[in-house]
Amino acid sequence: MRLWLSDGERRPDPAPARADGRKAVVAGTIGWIVALVACLVFRAQLESAGLAWLTGAAITGAAIGLIGLVVVQVIRRRSGQASEPSTD
Repeated sequence: MRLWLSDGERRPDPAPARADGRKAVVAGTIGWIVALVACLVFRAQLESAGLAWLTGAAITGAAIGLIGLVVVQVIRRRSGQASEPSTD
């Protein structure tokens, strides 16, 4: 196995893959919202176990996810991908 190839031996770089970051951000945000609901349902048990901070962590995760969704959407619109049809 060789670690270095000359420029003549290299294959051309592949085209960048198109990815939709919205799906990943939405999935993570939904996960944090589910965790928040679970924390609210089991609030008394979490407080008695000294884990009340998990509610704050779930709120923070959901908020960051919503901000991330806005950022991903803005980036998508600026790059002009929103006008192209999706290939789902």
